[in-house]
Amino acid sequence: MQIIVQNDGSLRCLYSEELDLRCLGQLTITRGSHVEPTSDGQWTADLSPVNGPTLGPFTARSQALDAEREWLEQHWLTSD
Repeated sequence: MQIIVQNDGSLRCLYSEELDLRCLGQLTITRGSHVEPTSDGQWTADLSPVNGPTLGPFTARSQALDAEREWLEQHWLTSD
């Protein structure tokens, strides 16, 4: 799990349950994307909540989740 400390002292990370983030202070959790099925049974990762693209389609939900995480780590996590 990557936790980025920003210049103002706030933290940014991709939420997971590896660490109880409540021990770091008050949380503000916002959605970074929507992983949803398509009408033909495939999966997409819509990153519009963070001004990103829609990734996919993927044949498996796990592929969409992996692509979502990778994109967020590369393009959103370390951005200002």
